[in-house]
Amino acid sequence: MKQVKNVSEVFHWESQRQKGCYFEARSVVEVIKSDVVIVGSGIAGLRAAIEAARASNSRLEISIVTKVQAMRSHSVSAEGGTAAVLYPELGDSFESHIFDTVKGSDYLADQDAVERFVLAMPSEIYQLEHWGMPWSRREDGRIAQRWFGGYSYPRATFAEDKVGFFEMQTLYDTATKYDSIKFYQEWFATSIVKYQNKFVGVTALDIKKGDFAFFKAKAGIIATGGSGRLYSFATYGYSATPDGMHMAYKAGIPLKDMEFIQFHPSGMVPSGILITEAARGEGGILLNKEGERFMKRYAPEKLELASRDVVSRAIITEIEQGRGFKDEASGLEYVHLDLTGIGEKKIKERLNGIREIALKFRGIDIISEPVPVRPVCHYVMGGIDVNIDGATSIAGLWAAGEAACVSINGANRLGANSTAECLVWGKITGELAARYATEKQHEQTPWEDVMMEEKRIFDGILHGSGSVNPYEIRDNLQREMDANAYVFRTGDGLLHALKRIREMKKQDFRHCEDKSRRYNTNLKDVLEVEGMLEVAEVVLLSALTRTESRGAHARRDYPNRDDKNWLKHTLAFRTEEGPKLDYKPVVITKYQPAERHY
Repeated sequence: MKQVKNVSEVFHWESQRQKGCYFEARSVVEVIKSDVVIVGSGIAGLRAAIEAARASNSRLEISIVTKVQAMRSHSVSAEGGTAAVLYPELGDSFESHIFDTVKGSDYLADQDAVERFVLAMPSEIYQLEHWGMPWSRREDGRIAQRWFGGYSYPRATFAEDKVGFFEMQTLYDTATKYDSIKFYQEWFATSIVKYQNKFVGVTALDIKKGDFAFFKAKAGIIATGGSGRLYSFATYGYSATPDGMHMAYKAGIPLKDMEFIQFHPSGMVPSGILITEAARGEGGILLNKEGERFMKRYAPEKLELASRDVVSRAIITEIEQGRGFKDEASGLEYVHLDLTGIGEKKIKERLNGIREIALKFRGIDIISEPVPVRPVCHYVMGGIDVNIDGATSIAGLWAAGEAACVSINGANRLGANSTAECLVWGKITGELAARYATEKQHEQTPWEDVMMEEKRIFDGILHGSGSVNPYEIRDNLQREMDANAYVFRTGDGLLHALKRIREMKKQDFRHCEDKSRRYNTNLKDVLEVEGMLEVAEVVLLSALTRTESRGAHARRDYPNRDDKNWLKHTLAFRTEEGPKLDYKPVVITKYQPAERHY
């Protein structure tokens, strides 16, 4: 087998298969050694790599394993802002940002984590600026900020409406300056390897060549993003599948609060492409087919700038009561987001990116025409269970960004806190992983686990056989999630979807029509579908079991929040029979749960 760069050893094993078969030729597994391996190359992953390099004075070797080219990570799609308290002297405060976040979470956020997050964010804004981030400016030259939903102050720091792209470019450029950081792009990580509950490394498939390798490391960070492609109507890129969450789940780490899926109020119809919350922050308004600004009925104080769960439910209610429009081609119903009152000059200065998107994908000029929008899957509040440091239950393994659930978002995330969370816990986990790797030696490798994973991929899937089309499984999964785990949910709908997902898991879709090795996207897709099914099962069971409405989890059969029984985090552990649920308390330090008003 042709070796890749930085292979420091190979592992040989005796093949017990019949001589002359295809597999006899593969008698080695490549071992790529480093000190810290980071899976994922979005904002959290890049920030972690930079901090690990800085904390170790570049003495540690750091590998970034990513299934896409780094600058195609979904973080580039973030548009509107990154939240931070920059101007206390002008009326903002740490206390206000903390309370807004806790209130927005419907009191399910861990308040100690929220405080740590808020206090850390201003320095991240200035650090990015020092690395070259082109923040938009006020007339006095200071960094500009704008309103976002659920906030008491305009604290969303922005760079036009391309925040994610510019943050990614800044971080990527900075990371490439460190010789100790090496990128393994278009490598699909498939499993976490541990020995006596200590992290040993990850297995991965080189998509370009079809080679299988073991990334041996002292410490690891999972930063693979969310699982938005469980839904077909989503703002996520097609690569946003729950690979990292699934790896952790298979390794025995619980997934936390997975029933809480955020639906952004303004997904453009019919594509689902995000129309940033900054559009409403700059003055955009929502109108029904009667021309009425309907948010005054649902959030009389904040209107369009209420929290995302409130606005999304309002839009669906308007549609269900017959006050929406209908897209004849797709059948999707929607309302109008009217930006015409913002003015041409301001749109071109601050919202030019979404103007271009609306023109290109819908033929609409937002300067003079409203945009058709409806709630769209946008974020997962849950994720890999970690503590306040981002540490998992496996020693030497951390998780950061949307893949992780530190629990600052609870049942509903406020806009502009996501990119901020990636920065804060990217830095925290990068520093802690570097410190750990400096003090530890490589753990013993359980080669049987590595070999079994190689066999599962090549024998079981690439050269497997089956009668069910894996792409039909994926499409059916997404249809069930769109229909039964959307903005409003019912027990009957969730149970129906859960039964269907469990039926799909049992079907023989684990096979490839394409038997080649190089750029076999068919193999990658099947591996993704496996993870999607298991994580969807967690989402549905967690949602079915939580018999209340809280934040983004709105049950029509249980319309009220129930703090007595459900002020707690859901933990889902993997078993052979499916997820086993457990719970743990929410950390409350100062703010007692209260009814939310916007």
